[in-house]
Amino acid sequence: MVPINSTHSNTQHTRLLDALAAANSSTRLQAALAVGTHPEPGFIDALLERSAIEPDFFVRDMLTWALTRLPAELTVPKLLTEVRSERAQARSQALHTLSKIGDPSAWPAITRSLLHDADDEVARSAWRAAVVLVPDETKEWLGAELAGQFGRGDREVRLSLSRALVALGEVIEPVLRTAMANSDPTVRAHARATERLLRDPDAGFDMAIDEARRVVALGPDREETTAC
Repeated sequence: MVPINSTHSNTQHTRLLDALAAANSSTRLQAALAVGTHPEPGFIDALLERSAIEPDFFVRDMLTWALTRLPAELTVPKLLTEVRSERAQARSQALHTLSKIGDPSAWPAITRSLLHDADDEVARSAWRAAVVLVPDETKEWLGAELAGQFGRGDREVRLSLSRALVALGEVIEPVLRTAMANSDPTVRAHARATERLLRDPDAGFDMAIDEARRVVALGPDREETTAC
């Protein structure tokens, strides 16, 4: 004999699953909020599947929040599978969620290939997760891996990279010095921007990035008159 409240629970579960895939983003947002407010392990797979394809930023953020409300011992193993997905958004969202959960056991999943992923959003998520999860004894290695990507991408990508490096602290100073002597003026300017951000997190980055754009536009021969 099936308990009455069990039938009700199954019906509600089905409705929430349907709502997570609804055409209307507000409906999906409310469904993710409901799942996170009353977290049940049975929703983990559905949350992960939706995270991999959800087009709306706010819904994705709510899906992440809902996943963080569930026991890490259940979510983390599934997230570690997702970071190996062929779908870029699945990798990115899984990494983002791991950074929010902060379980250090996930560190081995932050591979060099993820840190250098061709998709900027995946790489940015990997950088954020890495600086949260990295063991102290591996920070120098991580700093070198991140610094090797100075000059990558647009302003948002470069700012993400700088913030990740700054989060590692003074351990990044040697790689900054090396990058500031690089032959590429864009790399040098990005490294300088990061150094300024390290000294003063509230100022300096945009000015240095604008400087980098001027150097690129004018060419390396004009660097001495524009960047020094």
